[in-house]
Amino acid sequence: MLNKLRKKWKVSAGRLVLIITTFAIGGSLCGYAGKKLIAFTNIEKGVFWVLLYIIIITILWPICVIVVSIPFGQFSFFKKYIINIYKRMTANKNFEDKN
Repeated sequence: MLNKLRKKWKVSAGRLVLIITTFAIGGSLCGYAGKKLIAFTNIEKGVFWVLLYIIIITILWPICVIVVSIPFGQFSFFKKYIINIYKRMTANKNFEDKN
């Protein structure tokens, strides 16, 4: 699996380790920050709490990953990665218009 990622992203083994580490730390930071932010709302855990948490995480994740990528020297990779995700999300929005 790791070899497939190396080939897909066209990176060395060392750089792949840095990228995966950045994903892990950025995701953990995002979850931690999301829970801290939602704690300010004093909303009880339930359906609304889960929906709000998902929205907050969706907004925070790219920010956290970009911030974490800077000290790991992977900013250019994650900038391109997040731009590609955004393009895919916006391209699917116009799917119905193309057919």
